[in-house]
Amino acid sequence: MLSDYEMVLGLEVHVELNTATKIFCGCAVSYGDEPNTHCCPVCMGFPGILPVLNQKVIEYAIKAGIATNCTIASYSKQDRKNYFYPDLPKAYQISQYDLPLCENGYLTIETENGPKRIGITRIHIEEDAGKLVHDPQKGTFIDCNRCGVPLIEIVSEPDMRSEKEADAYLRKLRSVIRYTGISECKMNEGAFRCDVNLSVRKKGETAFGTRTEMKNLNSFQFISKAISYEYQRQVAALEAGESIVQETRRFDRQTGKTFSMRGKENADDYRYFPDPDLPPIENDDAFLREIEASIPTLPDERKASWIEKYGLPAYDCEQLLEEKEIADYFETALKDCAYPKILSNLMLSEVFRLLPETGKIPVPPTDLAAIANMEGKEILSSSAAKKVLRECFETKERPEDIVQKRGLTQISDPELLLPFVLETIQENPKMVSDYQSGKTNAVKALMGSLMKKSGGKGNPKVLSSLLEDALSRL
Repeated sequence: MLSDYEMVLGLEVHVELNTATKIFCGCAVSYGDEPNTHCCPVCMGFPGILPVLNQKVIEYAIKAGIATNCTIASYSKQDRKNYFYPDLPKAYQISQYDLPLCENGYLTIETENGPKRIGITRIHIEEDAGKLVHDPQKGTFIDCNRCGVPLIEIVSEPDMRSEKEADAYLRKLRSVIRYTGISECKMNEGAFRCDVNLSVRKKGETAFGTRTEMKNLNSFQFISKAISYEYQRQVAALEAGESIVQETRRFDRQTGKTFSMRGKENADDYRYFPDPDLPPIENDDAFLREIEASIPTLPDERKASWIEKYGLPAYDCEQLLEEKEIADYFETALKDCAYPKILSNLMLSEVFRLLPETGKIPVPPTDLAAIANMEGKEILSSSAAKKVLRECFETKERPEDIVQKRGLTQISDPELLLPFVLETIQENPKMVSDYQSGKTNAVKALMGSLMKKSGGKGNPKVLSSLLEDALSRL
């Protein structure tokens, strides 16, 4: 049933900006402080207040737009988006409607079928709402510390067709934003959260189905689970002859299911109109050039360089470039390494597995390069290289000292390895007989015995060659 349909996904991502103060007032932006300690008449929406736009918000939003290949508007304005909800004291949100700061951008993601471009419809600035705090005994309270915290909303085109593509897009977007320095994108703090718009249609159809929106998801894992469940729910409903209702839904982490919250509003329901207290935003070319010059080298540019210079696979690059600190570490290690692919394998397998929660790699990049070089020169086997790296994480010793102390140097001399081969053949007549009768898996079993006999130090390539030659002479 599911194979007859395809999902259509568009994502709206809210990013909290790294400004010291809020978007329209001087209140501090601070996470986790006592409720209602960072608010004033402006962000509380008292009568007669006058907002003043924070210049940094404009700069940061434009950085995001340039980094995602958007066209930056020379003329933009801010609008009031009207809705009534307890966490919005003003009963309206200052956002942008028809003239956003950034439009028509894209990001390229890696999929199992190769690169895919995901369109970005717009990026606009807006203020965050407050936060409802639910207490089972005392009821619901409102914390207005978050009111007026500056956000950018990044709206994608409905170009994604699976939860894997959505995950790749979100990880790429988060990485790009973090590279620019405009946000830490801490998902656990709600600084990078996603609304998922999803519809389904029969494969081959071009018209979109009725979409639902799942609000405020802030975990890659739960975003994928929410998409998977909602897709199956909509397909099952259509197959049962039901209609999909345009609505806002929430994802329950405990059950893994989505539940209806309210009917989904359209733009007309928000009664947008230009904010009368805020002047238009005008950007000249000199200002845009200054902002563009402040953006560091972004993941796609580094990726192209690594592929061309080091011959690394696109997938490896995507993984290594996701966090700037990791990418910087890897690039430093590359300077002392003659075997980029081995270095990449060590990073993706062992380093990522051993990485502490701090995200700081305790092994100097020169030491990781030394381990990769020893594996590349066949001084160490791949398993021994991983063993040395694990010990470097634990003891902070130099890899050369660990190799010498543990006696991990790989044996590659055929004259030293041949006796192991002959003994293994003599001790395993059943495996040899199986090999001679055409059971190719017997070679793997013999190689396992060989590696064990050599104490794991035998060079697998040399051992394999010697074994094949010895078996062919029987």
